[in-house]
Amino acid sequence: MSEQAQAAPTERLGGAVWALVITSVAGFMAALDNLVVTTALPSIREDLGGALHDLEWTVSAYTLTFAVLLMTGAALGDRFGRRRLFLTGLTIFTGASAAAALAPGIDSLIAARAVQGIGAAIMMPLTLTLLTAAVPAARRGMAYGIWGAVNGLAVASGPLIGGTLTEHISWQWIFWLNVPLGLALLPLARLRLAESHGTGARLDIPGTLLASGGLFGIVYGLVRGPSDGWTDPLVLLALFTGAALLAAFVLYSTRAKNPMLPMRLFRSRAFSGINAASLLMFLGMFGSIFLLSQYMQGVLGYSPTEAGLRMLPWTGMPMLVAPIAGILSDRVGGRPVVATGLFFQAAGLAYMASVVTVDASYASQLPGLILSGIGMALFFAPASNLVMSSVLPNEQGIASGANNALREVGGALGIAVMASIFSAQGGYENGQSFVDGLQPALVTGSAVVAVAGVAALLIPSRKRVVVAEPSKNVRALETVAG
Repeated sequence: MSEQAQAAPTERLGGAVWALVITSVAGFMAALDNLVVTTALPSIREDLGGALHDLEWTVSAYTLTFAVLLMTGAALGDRFGRRRLFLTGLTIFTGASAAAALAPGIDSLIAARAVQGIGAAIMMPLTLTLLTAAVPAARRGMAYGIWGAVNGLAVASGPLIGGTLTEHISWQWIFWLNVPLGLALLPLARLRLAESHGTGARLDIPGTLLASGGLFGIVYGLVRGPSDGWTDPLVLLALFTGAALLAAFVLYSTRAKNPMLPMRLFRSRAFSGINAASLLMFLGMFGSIFLLSQYMQGVLGYSPTEAGLRMLPWTGMPMLVAPIAGILSDRVGGRPVVATGLFFQAAGLAYMASVVTVDASYASQLPGLILSGIGMALFFAPASNLVMSSVLPNEQGIASGANNALREVGGALGIAVMASIFSAQGGYENGQSFVDGLQPALVTGSAVVAVAGVAALLIPSRKRVVVAEPSKNVRALETVAG
C-alpha cells in the first residue's frame, strides 16, 4: 500500500476530530446564550436600569431572532457554501457578544442580543451539516453523541454559568466568554473545515419570507404571552398572523419547484417522527428547567452557583452518557435509544413533581435529577443521527435547520406553557405558592415528554427507509439509524 493511501484515513480522521471540536464549541456558544442571561437580570437592571419588560427583552430578543432565522441560515449555507456562512455567522455572533458586554444602556444591550441571535441562527444549523460531512458514516453516532452532549450541557447549564460569572466577576462576562472562543474558532474553521454545498438551487425568497414571518409571529406571541397576557391584542395578532403565514408557507412549499423546505421530507416517518419528538422534548424540558432553577433559588434558598451545582446530576449527565448513547445508536439503531431516553426524562420529571416541597431535601430530589439527566443524554445523540440520516446528503443543511427551528419553537412554547400553568395554580408570593404552581407544571412537562417518546416509537425500526429523490419523481433508498 502506498504512503498516500495509508495517509488518507489518518487525514480524514484528523479532519473529523477538528470538525467535532469546532462544531461542538460553536454549538455550545449558541445554545448557552438561550438561558445564560436569566440569572444575571437583577445585576443588569442595577447597572443599566430599565423596566421589567426591558429585562425580559434581553432574553427574548435573542430567542426571537435565533428561532426565526434558523431555516434561513441553513438555506443560505446550502446555497453559498456551508463553511463560508458558518464563518459569517460566527463572526456576527462574536462581534455582537463584545457589543453586549460593552453596552452602555438597556436598549443597546437588547439590540446586541438580537444581532447575537442572527449570528447564532446562521451558525448553529451548519454545525451539524459540517460535522456530518467530515465524519465517516460508521462513526457518526459517537460524533453526534459528543456534539449533543456539549449542546445539552450548554442548554441546561446556562443559568449556572450565568449565575456564577455574575456572582463572582460581573454580568458582562457572560458575553465576554464568547469572544476568545469565537476568535480562536475563526482561523481553525477556515483552515480545518472543508467547504460543501447543498443542491445549488436558487435561494427560495418567497419561502424564506413566509417561513421567517410565520416563525416570528409564533415565537413573538409565545415569548410575550406569559407577561403581556394571552388576550393582549398584539399577542393574539402575532399568533394568528404567524399561524396564517406558516400555513401559507406549507401550501407554497408543496407547489414550488425548489422550495426552501420540501414538504415531501415529512412523508418520511423517520423525519416526521424525530422532528415531532424533538419539538415535544424541548417543550417539556425547557419549561421544567426554567422553573426548577428558580425553585432551587427562590424556595430552597440556594445561591445561583449552589443551585447550578445541585443540578449537575441532570445537566452534567450528557457529558458522560451521550457518547455512549451515540455508540449504541450506531449498533442497535436510534429509535430504541431515543425512545428510552424520552421515557426516562418523563419519569424524572414526574418523580420531581412528587417530591418538590418548600423544604425538600437534596437527597429526595437526586433520583429525579439523575433520571432526567440520563434521559436527556440518551436523546441528544441518536436524535441528531436520525435527523441527518432521514434525508439525502444534499438536503442535510435544511433538515438540520428545520429540526433546530422546531426545537427552538418547542423551547419557547415550553416556557410559555409552563409559565401559564404555574401562574394559574400558584405564584411567587411565598414558597408554598411557588410549589403549588410548580407541581402541575412538572406533571405537564412529564406528560409532554412521554408523548414525545410515543412519537419516537413511530419512527421505522428498519435500517433502510424510502425517501424521495429531489430532482426526480422516483424514490431512493437511504440508510438511517432507526
